[in-house]
Amino acid sequence: MPSPKLICFDCDSTLSAIEGVDELARLRGPSVLAQVAAMTNDAMEGKIPLEEVFARRLEIIRPGRHEAEAVGQQYIREIEPTACATVAKLKAAGWTPVIVSAGYTQAIEPLAVCLGISRIEAVRLKFDAAGRYAGFDEAHPATRQGGKPEIVRALQREFSPVRTVAVGDGVSDLETKPVVDLFVGFGRYTARAKVKAGSAAFILSLADLVALLA
Repeated sequence: MPSPKLICFDCDSTLSAIEGVDELARLRGPSVLAQVAAMTNDAMEGKIPLEEVFARRLEIIRPGRHEAEAVGQQYIREIEPTACATVAKLKAAGWTPVIVSAGYTQAIEPLAVCLGISRIEAVRLKFDAAGRYAGFDEAHPATRQGGKPEIVRALQREFSPVRTVAVGDGVSDLETKPVVDLFVGFGRYTARAKVKAGSAAFILSLADLVALLA
């Protein structure tokens, strides 16, 4: 069996239009949303390290199991229009898709199932017996700056791919550029100048990946 080709997709503002953490914050009202969205944007722009906001956002929101599940359905409703067809075509061409995200595993799982992606590298939330927020996997690399390259390197050791591509909209995605064969910036929902400038290729539709990777 030939070695796979590995493609690592960011989730938020890439496979789906939403930022999951912002949607969880929206459930807490406009002032919480404004506070959390500002932190999210500053981290995605690279203005502040991700680890400075990761725990703080969750402590402000304290999302329960049912809220994570609700955002999971929203990911599907707001799915990037060409994502399903693109993932199917890439899989048929020998690519192994993985979601590499600083989002939350339980919220991302429904989208992954919808897309036919069996592997998620994201941060698992913890809930108590009543489904209330009880923390998160603080050891996961995606919770900190420089974490995504670490995840990609671990995937490369696991899969031994002949080629690795990463796709995403944020600075945390751009950090993978030195460890992949091709970094593709994505700007359909948020075109970040730093990401666009640093990308080997910059696309506005996931469908463009099919020709780009042929």
